[in-house]
Amino acid sequence: MNVKELVLVGHGVVGQRFLEALHEVPGAAARWRVTVLAEEGRPAYDRVRLTSWFSGTTADELGLCPPGFLAEHGIGLRLGDPAVAVDRAARTVTTAAGHTVPYDALVLATGSYPFVPPVPGRDAAGCHVYRTLDDLAAIRADAQRARAGAVVGGGLLGLEAAGALKAIGLETHVVEFAPRLMALQVDAGGGELLRRKIEALGVAVHTGTGTERVETGPDGRVSAMTLSDGTRLDVGLVVFSAGVRPRDQLARDCGLAVGGRGGITVDARCRTEDPHIWAIGECAQAVDGRVYGLVAPGYAMAEAAARDLTGGEGRFTGGDTSTRLKLLGVDVASFGDAHGATEGALEVLYSNTRAGVYKKLVVGADGALLGGVLVGDTEAYGMLRPLVGSTALPGPPEQLLLPGRDGSGVVGVGALGDDALICSCHHVSKGAIRSAVRDQGCAGVAEVKKCTKAGTGCGSCVKTLGAIVGEELAATGVELSRGLCEHFARTRAELYEIARVKGITSFSRLIDEHGTGEGCEICKPVVASILASLTGSYVLDGEQAALQDTNDHFLANLQRNGSYSVVPRVPGGEITPDGLITIGEIARDYGLYTKITGGQRIDMFGARVDDLPGIWRRLVDAGFESGHAYGKALRTVKSCVGRTWCRYGVQDSVALAIELELRYRGLRSPHKLKSAVSGCARECAEAQSKDFGVIATADGWNLYVGGNGGMTPRHADLLASGLDHATLIRTVDRFLMFYIRTADRLERTAPWLERLDGGLDHLREVVMDDSLGICDDLDELMRRHVETYQDEWAATLADPDRLRRFVSFANAPGVPDPTVRFVPERDQIRPARPDETRAAAPALIAGPELEVHTR
Repeated sequence: MNVKELVLVGHGVVGQRFLEALHEVPGAAARWRVTVLAEEGRPAYDRVRLTSWFSGTTADELGLCPPGFLAEHGIGLRLGDPAVAVDRAARTVTTAAGHTVPYDALVLATGSYPFVPPVPGRDAAGCHVYRTLDDLAAIRADAQRARAGAVVGGGLLGLEAAGALKAIGLETHVVEFAPRLMALQVDAGGGELLRRKIEALGVAVHTGTGTERVETGPDGRVSAMTLSDGTRLDVGLVVFSAGVRPRDQLARDCGLAVGGRGGITVDARCRTEDPHIWAIGECAQAVDGRVYGLVAPGYAMAEAAARDLTGGEGRFTGGDTSTRLKLLGVDVASFGDAHGATEGALEVLYSNTRAGVYKKLVVGADGALLGGVLVGDTEAYGMLRPLVGSTALPGPPEQLLLPGRDGSGVVGVGALGDDALICSCHHVSKGAIRSAVRDQGCAGVAEVKKCTKAGTGCGSCVKTLGAIVGEELAATGVELSRGLCEHFARTRAELYEIARVKGITSFSRLIDEHGTGEGCEICKPVVASILASLTGSYVLDGEQAALQDTNDHFLANLQRNGSYSVVPRVPGGEITPDGLITIGEIARDYGLYTKITGGQRIDMFGARVDDLPGIWRRLVDAGFESGHAYGKALRTVKSCVGRTWCRYGVQDSVALAIELELRYRGLRSPHKLKSAVSGCARECAEAQSKDFGVIATADGWNLYVGGNGGMTPRHADLLASGLDHATLIRTVDRFLMFYIRTADRLERTAPWLERLDGGLDHLREVVMDDSLGICDDLDELMRRHVETYQDEWAATLADPDRLRRFVSFANAPGVPDPTVRFVPERDQIRPARPDETRAAAPALIAGPELEVHTR
């Protein structure tokens, strides 16, 4: 067979998908010799997750090109050598380095470039765009010189950029020319709620105004920005994120047709007017006259071009512009005709300003669902989007928006027809997913992903995908996989036993011997918790550090505004005057907001990463230790004052609460644990709402287990009554270790007890009668925990290597840069709560708390 030359210009998200689609066709490698010309110095990476780089995700982790993929298919990749000219007559491409590359087929996947408004000063030092990893590195470097930053553009990428500036400690402004944020995706109501939520995070939002000029100081760097309404912003850094334009100059220079507003003109096969040249992604104007800037349409174009080049029927006539994402911690989604542009369209609204939720459905005159907007709660997105165009809705539109008792509403996967599009990134229907299970033998979500590619794009459909797979497996009589995730076929409880019995102390060994792949955000924290509970090792040493949840990375609770909270342990709520003074002085010196928690502790909010060692040095020196408010571990043991002070008390509840908290501190578990001890039946410590609670009686201690607050409150059940001190401790020991051994991932004690075969009676038989013969093991596991416990913050402060992770700027370790000034988000009289701003608070108070209406 005669091998032809195929040149791909651009190795971004769409370019990589084209390569994958091309080589999914058998024999493609024998038919085409592929050369890729890339402008950047690294292979394709995930721009959708670009902002995660600021929170520690590495460039390698963002990579989209699987190891060995290029070599396996004989693909030549030239990094840092972009195409600069195309000779259509000679069919050659010239690169920046002067190389001439011949082609039989040329695919242009050059993407887009950021649009920078022509404002004076836009080229000053400190002005940036937000497009590549190199851009992000430059932003972070310049952030060290700035106190405040502004983002020009309030669209998807602009809010991503604002989140990044906020996360690295800058006072942040967003400037949007349109009257609302995300004007292309959300309507006025959704935009107003989005603005309110983002302002509550401390980001200043300026809408309906443009950038007049960027001002510079004597050093030529950004010093301020003036808006078209006269507002002057004292900023030292500006990020332009005002949209993108197709990178079509290469096509223009070689005479290819482009659209009136840019974009290389292509037909339904993504072929240009030159039969040897194709264009895909953001650089192309599709046959419907649009230039698509989203991943899903880009993938569809890549697949159409790949099929056309391999003799298949590849066509792209339009793409799905639905989006679902989290911006600055706010869930936002839009789909279909979100703005109700269709003639005769009607709107159904649900607005709950108290809960911060806005939902809108657009319905046609014939009752068909046309589109919608969701802000604050996007759980229904996966079910609603596939229903677009359907008149056979599972209920009245207004009911589709109302939250059900369990928060899920009334829409289920059974309401979707087989033609419903589940994965818009790879154009996978419900019928294709069902067929993968029924006809191709896929026995789980991981196999369906591999077979259909559903759920491997933006990931917003994974939950719906799982529901369809589960429903189909159940219908065919196949037992549903109970595996932890696609990398482990075992449950959490089974993995716990494997690690315990075989003495496994590392994630790498566990996944090598009992799993597949490299792990994910589901299994890594779970295994980290298992290993911590079994070994008692420091959670940030070696491989463990890469496994932890967000909070555990810095041994502190990450808050909505990017700062951290500090919660020292106060066993039983008992604290000395000197301890109170120490906490007060620390909060005063670091400018922290303080609050008494529901567990009788003092929480200090607003600390930066590089503040944490200094704060904890003073706390540890004063005798405090970590309260583990950041971990899936024991939080608090609350208590009343007991018989020492209360005239009704019959036992010393404070002493017992302190003993229990010190015994179980640092105990890592499937989910957080809370406890309480009440000194009498008046129950002032509210022990019956806790994971394990103790109530004093004249005859001893009553032990309650399985109580939880949260979305589904549950009172605890009485496990045993009239216990003496030693029996109580032994029973709690065994209860906790049995729960840790057998519970699922992120399963509180309440749902665990409800699903436990035999329920409370079985639990009683196991931990009190030793019906399974495992109590000696449970006792030994708890003994080992008590003996090996170490305070994580004391251990951190004692080790210079461990302290190196606590810096705000990775490239500026050590003493904080004196030129960096962090501005607290507080009123002068009282610190502002996260849900308050001067502008938003009146609206929150005066506005309607709950609206459900149609118009």
